[in-house]
Amino acid sequence: MTYQQNRRFVEAIRPHSPDDWLIVAGDVAEKFDDVEWALGVLRRRFAKVVWSPGNHELWTTKDDPVQARGEVRYKQLVELCRSIDVLTPEDEFAVFEGAGGPVAVAPLFTLYDYTFRPAGTTDKASALAVAQEAGVICTDEYFLHPDPYPSREAWCAARVEESERRLRAVDSSLRTVLINHWPLVRDPTFVLRYPEFALWCGTERTADWHLRFRAAVMVYGHLHIPRTIRKDGVRFDEVSLGYPREWQPRGWTAAPLLDVLREGDAR
Repeated sequence: MTYQQNRRFVEAIRPHSPDDWLIVAGDVAEKFDDVEWALGVLRRRFAKVVWSPGNHELWTTKDDPVQARGEVRYKQLVELCRSIDVLTPEDEFAVFEGAGGPVAVAPLFTLYDYTFRPAGTTDKASALAVAQEAGVICTDEYFLHPDPYPSREAWCAARVEESERRLRAVDSSLRTVLINHWPLVRDPTFVLRYPEFALWCGTERTADWHLRFRAAVMVYGHLHIPRTIRKDGVRFDEVSLGYPREWQPRGWTAAPLLDVLREGDAR
């Protein structure tokens, strides 16, 4: 929401029917006020809005009046969402009963643990060294603080454990819509212009979740490469908007809404 062009897209989004739910797969904004504005606008229009946090919401920047860091910041974002009736990874998974359902809609927050490593590296230190040699470093290293955990990978481990616990509790007769800002498998990162950036894109610990937890679809953002792939027969939809410099060459004049329970892979 830092960019006025993106704000205009949000202002123009409308549901196709009054029963539509909207998935927001993270990276709404860096400032709390902007997150609240965008999600509030969308919640007033859609029957339900389901949010998973991205790394940008978790940044603590000097120009945000809210200076909370790490887990405290995440919990404050959850409370902000609850105050405007937006579902979060901390809420009971809702069941969508419309076309393509019933499915359990599961927003997740798993973060990453530096296990999507460049070839020839065996640990975080060697992987980061290769990335730095290539001139690649994620802004998270400066603004995404893991407090009170000792590292982002430790926070990731805790989030994976909690997310897995909640997914195991879903009725086994239901398929799921798995929503996470970071893709749950590494495959979407194979097309990155700078492959070293995959370090900040997920964890190997979630590589089989689309099978274990009966995913009808896995919805993610983060890479700013909106496309659809299949893995093990399961569709993975990236639904990011990105920066104006990224979507303008695509000729977009409005934010495209994607039916994640559609038949087939066409977008």
